[in-house]
Amino acid sequence: MGTRGRGLYVGRRAAAAGAALLLALLVALLALAALYGRCRQEAATPPPSPRAPGPAAPPPPAPAAGSVRRLPRHLLPLHYDLELWPRVRPGQAGPFAFTGQVNITVRCLQDTDTAVLHSAGLRSRGAAAVRGPRSEPGAAVEVAGLRQEEAGEVAVLELRGRLRAGHRYVLQLGFQGRLEEDLDGLFLTRYTDRGQSRMLIASQMEPTYARRVYPCFDEPAMKATFNIRIIHDPSYVALSNMPAIDVSEVKDENGSLWTVTTFNTSLKMSTYLTAFVICDFDYVTRTERGNEIRIWARKEAVKNGYVDYALNITGQIFSFLEDILNVSYPLPKTDLVALPDFGAGGMENWGLMIFQETSLMHLPRDEFTSRKAMIALIWFGNLVTMNWWNDLWLNEGLASYFEYLGATFVEPKLSLDKIFYAHVVQPVLREDSEIARSLSESEDKIKGSFSLMSLFDNITYSKGASITWMLSGFLTEKLFIRALTSYLKEFSFSNANQDDLWNHIQMVVDAQDEVQLPAPVKQIMDSWTCQNGFPVVTLNLTTGTIRQEQFFNKNNRKSTDSYNNTWIVPISWMRNGSSQPLTWLDKSSKMFPEMQVSESEYDWILLNVNLSGYYRVNYDQLNLKRLARLLENDPKAIPAVSRFQLIDDVFALADFGYVPIETALELTKYLAREDELFIWNVVLLNLIPDNLESTLKSHEVYPLLKKYLLKRMLPIYHYYAGFIRQNVDALEDDYFAQVYLEKLLATACWLGLQDCLDLSSELFAKWRDNPEYKIPLLIRRTICCYGVAVGSDKEWNFAWEMYNHTDSVEEDEDILLYAMSCAKESWLLYRYLQYGLTDTLFSSNCTSVIISHVVTKDIGHHIAWEFVTENWPLLSQGYGHELLHDVLKAMGRFVKTDVQIQEVFYNATLEEDEREAITMLLESAKLENIERRKLLIKIASWLDKNIDD
Repeated sequence: MGTRGRGLYVGRRAAAAGAALLLALLVALLALAALYGRCRQEAATPPPSPRAPGPAAPPPPAPAAGSVRRLPRHLLPLHYDLELWPRVRPGQAGPFAFTGQVNITVRCLQDTDTAVLHSAGLRSRGAAAVRGPRSEPGAAVEVAGLRQEEAGEVAVLELRGRLRAGHRYVLQLGFQGRLEEDLDGLFLTRYTDRGQSRMLIASQMEPTYARRVYPCFDEPAMKATFNIRIIHDPSYVALSNMPAIDVSEVKDENGSLWTVTTFNTSLKMSTYLTAFVICDFDYVTRTERGNEIRIWARKEAVKNGYVDYALNITGQIFSFLEDILNVSYPLPKTDLVALPDFGAGGMENWGLMIFQETSLMHLPRDEFTSRKAMIALIWFGNLVTMNWWNDLWLNEGLASYFEYLGATFVEPKLSLDKIFYAHVVQPVLREDSEIARSLSESEDKIKGSFSLMSLFDNITYSKGASITWMLSGFLTEKLFIRALTSYLKEFSFSNANQDDLWNHIQMVVDAQDEVQLPAPVKQIMDSWTCQNGFPVVTLNLTTGTIRQEQFFNKNNRKSTDSYNNTWIVPISWMRNGSSQPLTWLDKSSKMFPEMQVSESEYDWILLNVNLSGYYRVNYDQLNLKRLARLLENDPKAIPAVSRFQLIDDVFALADFGYVPIETALELTKYLAREDELFIWNVVLLNLIPDNLESTLKSHEVYPLLKKYLLKRMLPIYHYYAGFIRQNVDALEDDYFAQVYLEKLLATACWLGLQDCLDLSSELFAKWRDNPEYKIPLLIRRTICCYGVAVGSDKEWNFAWEMYNHTDSVEEDEDILLYAMSCAKESWLLYRYLQYGLTDTLFSSNCTSVIISHVVTKDIGHHIAWEFVTENWPLLSQGYGHELLHDVLKAMGRFVKTDVQIQEVFYNATLEEDEREAITMLLESAKLENIERRKLLIKIASWLDKNIDD
């Protein structure tokens, strides 16, 4: 819930594109009833393009190393009475503070003369402990002192008497803290509404920021009920987890009036789900099955209808999840708040979901009616919480699964299996092969210096979702839902670990005889959640033997490294187009006589059909040749998702040293017959990575790639170019066109396809002649880039004029910043870089972006290199070494010699340690470039032999 942008990893442009946003909202609101309680962070700039499951805003800073210290179990919190008073008036200048009082009813489980609870960055305003809550007056336990231990983020209440086991007490603590603009804990943020500068206050508590707002037992398993009061300026409205039940007034020490909003008692919940917003927003509302749903946003946004779509779809998703899980949503109201600035894509607190504004809004002026709110795949609440953060994946993975399952209910046109594989499974397989972390970490490891924030990553979210998808697949969805319903009912308003879920699944499996498993559920699933990485299974068709090993980078690991992990692998498979019964690989190697093939070239096997298992497949050369031939003769004989997987697997196997690159290239020969954009996308990302376009253009591989790829791209290019010219609105329901068409178009133009360059000129000229005309959003970046590239200074100057237009939106500004770097005239690029030095024209952040854009262009990298070295003292003084580091990183891909590295330092005045760091960065880049060059020579040689096939 608030730390990583989950689910749909699409780039800023793709995220903005129509169906991508539609899916995002659908999927976002989808695990509502499922596991009410999960966290995801979406970057301010949505994730990299195919999902680079990504992304998103930077995660909040990690808590101090000791902040994961567990509390003693002497006291169990039962109820909080919490009052918060942010001392903020509209228009007031900072610094800002808040004060508060919390009375925590606890049950004493073991005699103790200290009360230890979490507190971080708060100053005490008095403390007491009394017998209660209904004991006789005066039954106080005298407090000897209150000690703050900043390193452990705890407060220790030292008592003169003892708290006795079996009794209840009330810990009373006054506190005050600073209200920062850092987007963590309780924070203040500024924004503009209808031309006026405004402020609001909001919260982000996950994982361990509640202790920065009020003293508490800040662990997920220590649930309690809450009575909350917020004191605030009368011009603001206050929101919290529950409905407001009373509004009154109070005077401060100066006699000024403040409003007091009191909220109903909450359900039992973890401290990290408490939530507060104090703002002067407007809202729209509707009721679904007795649950009042309100969407809050800036008044201007509400007036313009930007949140209407989110309002219309939220209720449907509640109902879907209630029905499928047979669990009623337990709250009387749900508020969704769109913040102009928020560090996460969304935080799904009980009853008060907080989103980045861009995540919750659909702008009706956009050409595509299906551009519907980039809600970063979000879900809500917390019926069942993990016992401790080491099982965070349990909440996250299950929720992701339900998001994608439910999206088909709300929007049946979406091909959810393709989207799930393209945006969830494929990107996390790439990441998981590099990260040495298991899905479920040991509790002891997290108690140490482990950073909790590092758990909020793609492994937790996307691998968790992928494992859940696999589990549901081999159990069948019917049994999985039955087990999950049972699990939710037993642990509602409580806590669980992964073994609890395995036990419920085992009970359901034992009660039927349709699905037979090769081992207990716990044994199967622990092999996936408690080990690092995932397997690659290798099939030998001649013997029918399948063996497994951990997938790792053979190019980088010494052969002495031992990887003895074994998974219990479900093998879905197909023979000659016919699906076969599921089988299991439960040891390192096993023979399957039914998988031996004849000598006929038409006898073939496909494993992991439709990517139902979380692993890669490596075939022997015999089967790969047969599959390549099959693709050329009849590509539809292999399901689309399996074609996608086959190509992605073989390129990953080539990258990691399992097969030669030529093996992967053999599978691309059929592409003239491939009509699926998401498959084309995975091919193009492997052959022409976005960051290597200019490098490839200066290599002999370029003309060969041009001839080989264009011949195969023409059918799919012309199909979509026809829509762009005649009826682009017809693509609004084509999800993959919204997300991936731009990569296809950009590649066609980069390869010099004349029709693509003409199309860019036509649409850019149309915009120049009529600035009211909008180039279709899904291809705007490419059209603007090549419109400038094939034009003259007139086109560049028009882009510059539009960039400076007062009405231009941030997204268009980003597109134009990029487009102006596409110019083919050296003097235009040099002038652009000079503009970048001018404070009055750009912020320092834009300067870095401009240089980074120019340096990635085929004629731009020499100009940018020269420009940076010439202006090094000025750039260093004005923008600091971070900018230079970013620029050098971009330039690094062109470094091939030590002389070039020395050239960097010719005009540089750097400290010795900085010089060393940059030298290391460039040395590493140089070695990478040398290796890449060897690879490109192999690719060029293969293309040369196969260009006319």
